[in-house]
Amino acid sequence: MRVPSRSPGQQPGPSVSPTAPARRRPPGAAPRRLPAVQPDLAAYRTAVADLLVEVGALADASSTRARQVLIDERLREPALAQVLDATPQGLLGARETLLLEMARYQPNERTSARDLTALVRIYLLSRIDVLWWQDAPTFVTDDQVNASADLVDLEWLRRRDLLRFRYQEQPANLLGRAARGLRRRLRPDATPRTAGLLFRRARREIVALLNDLGREFAAATPPATPPLWVTSLVRSAEHQYRLRRLGYAAMLPSGHCLGYAVDVELAWYERFGTRQTLAELLLARQEAGELNVIDEGQAWHLCLAPTARRRLRQAYEAELGV
Repeated sequence: MRVPSRSPGQQPGPSVSPTAPARRRPPGAAPRRLPAVQPDLAAYRTAVADLLVEVGALADASSTRARQVLIDERLREPALAQVLDATPQGLLGARETLLLEMARYQPNERTSARDLTALVRIYLLSRIDVLWWQDAPTFVTDDQVNASADLVDLEWLRRRDLLRFRYQEQPANLLGRAARGLRRRLRPDATPRTAGLLFRRARREIVALLNDLGREFAAATPPATPPLWVTSLVRSAEHQYRLRRLGYAAMLPSGHCLGYAVDVELAWYERFGTRQTLAELLLARQEAGELNVIDEGQAWHLCLAPTARRRLRQAYEAELGV
């Protein structure tokens, strides 16, 4: 990880009010004991990939019972069970949630889970996020996200040219949506097709991560390639439920609701011939243990590993001088 050089004259973002109390475990609930030996995440990802091949072979509607038997059997295998049992839900809770997600699944244009195989992949790989950050407080409401002192304002940073990535906000009203629609009709490929950020806020560690990824991506691609594009950052659990009601594959618990997950655009870079470059860059970070990466089609989901948090916080402070 390269630590960015300090830029003269930079100032920290504006102060905000403290975070409202975030929901943790229910009162009196004992914390889940983590295993003495950390689960083998490489073996887990390999086992998930093997399971997906079998799920894909049972994709038709008549195979519902066979899929359930398959899930029952495979999740008990050591490579999968070790990770799932170390999450707050435990193995049985994870199994029941996955089966319920599969039973409720309805394909639609919004969801990143284009089929049942994708749904299983997204759910199981997102459990790594939950394993890593199970003791982190959740941003339960929109107000908590907007008031949190743990998050910085991206727009404040962007206006001072301190970001090495791009994003767009969701339109705030009907006029904004109409203007967005007109721009897309006039220049359909000028930007990724994404709703944009509801919250333009992020943890300092995530800003440092995205800046570092943005610099690395820019150095590895032709000059005409657009910068790294972020499609989603922190979300409240309140918003996560909204997305679920709209048909998105918004899993719960989620690293987004803890502030440690981010989605970045991949598909749009095909037109610039740089999609594979970005994919390899992200997977290299996963191999180094810094990220959990989930291929969600148009965008890829990234979650920061706890072991990288301190280094990235120091990088942020070195760059901004705070």
